Amino acid sequence: MQGNFSSLSNGTTRANFSFPIQDSPSGNLSSLDNGENNLERILNKAAMKDKTVIITTLNAAWTEPNSIFDLFLESFRIGNQTQDLLNHVVFVALDEKAYSRCLGLRLHCYALSTVGIDFSGEAFFMSEDYLKMMWRRIDFLRVVLETGYNFIFSDADVMWLRNPFHRFHPDGDFQIACDRYWYNYKDLDNSPNGGFNYVKANKKTIQFYKYWYESKDKFPGKHDQDVLNFIKHDPFIEKIGLQIRFLDTAYFGGFCEPSKDLNLVCTMHANCCIGLGNKIHDLKMLIDDWKKHMALSDTDKISVRPSWTVPRICG
Repeated sequence: MQGNFSSLSNGTTRANFSFPIQDSPSGNLSSLDNGENNLERILNKAAMKDKTVIITTLNAAWTEPNSIFDLFLESFRIGNQTQDLLNHVVFVALDEKAYSRCLGLRLHCYALSTVGIDFSGEAFFMSEDYLKMMWRRIDFLRVVLETGYNFIFSDADVMWLRNPFHRFHPDGDFQIACDRYWYNYKDLDNSPNGGFNYVKANKKTIQFYKYWYESKDKFPGKHDQDVLNFIKHDPFIEKIGLQIRFLDTAYFGGFCEPSKDLNLVCTMHANCCIGLGNKIHDLKMLIDDWKKHMALSDTDKISVRPSWTVPRICG
């Protein structure tokens, strides 16, 4: 993911926070499983029959009215066979305001926070705050796998326009979208983007997420996506037998490399875009483009072949 997300390290403590959980500074995320915020209970309620959930993260800045959160929800509602998928999304709230907004909409909400750290504001791409949030996310997703659930992780600035499941590769353990899709789906030289991935829960992926998280210490100052690019060729990956697959931008596009055919696109990500306001502006245009496409007759959808008006400010 690129752009702005949540602020992590401005020295704010949680003494007056009303979150229902307390997390240990050691990063033992399994300590969050208590009371109304029990992770396994929430995953179980949201899961599909095959124990797959969709996960996204939210903070106060992204849950403001008419911000990223509202666009994310709208995309599911206007997408092609995506409405029911919203029932399987777990919204991981990084601060009290995001958690309250989520609960108010009667969604599957999970509160994730760290004592002494405030997740609520904006953090710019590659800032210290941004890096902490990215690595926090990787460690949390490892816990989801250990709980036995497959997941699709989606940044909230990914618009869901079609049900993507039939575009996933049946032989992949870890499948990830790309900033640039240069090669075939097995080629490790593709350029992955951590804002959208589909991961099956098994011994290989659990080992991989542990290794990915631990590798941050080998590459200080790098975010999860950079470190993934470093370790994807590592002999450890071959040793554990992890099958990495890359998702074609024809179906899983973004502002870096937009999907060219609106009759095929499943998701569009506001990557290659710095600034929350810029993301919102271009995502609103994207939503409008999609609505116009969906209003066409089936014949016109093929013959007219409309294209995106984005990226406009982004890119």
